[in-house]
Amino acid sequence: MAEPICVGTTQPSQRPALDRHGYIFGVKLAASLSPEFHQTIFNDLGWRWEQFRLDSADIAAFLDLLQDPRCFGASVTMPNKVAIMEHLDEISEECRDVGACNTIYFRPEENIPGARRRLCGTNTDVVGIRESFYQNISNPDGVFHDRPAMVIGGGGAARSAVYALWKWMRATRIYLVNRDAAEVNDVIQGCTTRGYGDSLVHVATVEQAEALEAPGAIVACVPDFPPRTAEEKTARAVVETFLSKEKKGAMLEMCYNPTPYTELVALAEREGWQVILGTESMIWQGFEQSKLWTNLELKDLPIDKCKKTIAAKLSENAKL
Repeated sequence: MAEPICVGTTQPSQRPALDRHGYIFGVKLAASLSPEFHQTIFNDLGWRWEQFRLDSADIAAFLDLLQDPRCFGASVTMPNKVAIMEHLDEISEECRDVGACNTIYFRPEENIPGARRRLCGTNTDVVGIRESFYQNISNPDGVFHDRPAMVIGGGGAARSAVYALWKWMRATRIYLVNRDAAEVNDVIQGCTTRGYGDSLVHVATVEQAEALEAPGAIVACVPDFPPRTAEEKTARAVVETFLSKEKKGAMLEMCYNPTPYTELVALAEREGWQVILGTESMIWQGFEQSKLWTNLELKDLPIDKCKKTIAAKLSENAKL
């Protein structure tokens, strides 16, 4: 079995000064802002805790690491969000319904010395999307409640967006716009199987978009690349048709690295939409993780410090 590698820092076993440690488990983690985000919280609390980048897809080795009683939990990212599910002892409703886990935590009352640790899994990505809107839009009733919503994209983030819009944000219908019709069909099928696909509508043409009511909330889950293929250009034209409608709303742009100021952000702002940057989703899902790991409430966490940390890191990355 290959030893997992903690990237960008020393191994936990080489850090005897730490009281607790955790992981972010996935591949290509160099650009992840999660360790910096959580370190801001730990430092503010005065705790000797740290999150390590575990660049690996070795599930078995990861499961062994989680049994260390000093481990407080882990973030789980691609390609492990789905693969880890079958190894969890308990999953939240969000985790089950989205079909992916991005957070592993332990219940403090179940920490019995010498006993196997039970793994609890949840999905805080959906909370990050929800809170991005509710923390930034002062009048949700006037902006996106009881209106259609729209998701741009067809991957895992798009599924989380659909769930948040359906579960909490009172979307009457959810339009799906994407360059790949097969991906859209997969999203619809998966959501339908889990009980929340009936309100999904694939909008494939400008003509369709022109005939539909304007969305109140949009979640964009695609990379910041200019459209090149015919399918990409059609998808962009559909998005522009919705953005240009008379009634506006709010758009969350999930893409934020290396910069949250994407081409879609510029388009939406130009058309008069309220824009929420993708760092907001990352931050609010991170606070939800921290609450599970630290057993503290949001009011006990350094919200402003964390926002400044992420903004500074993105500014630094933009200069590279």
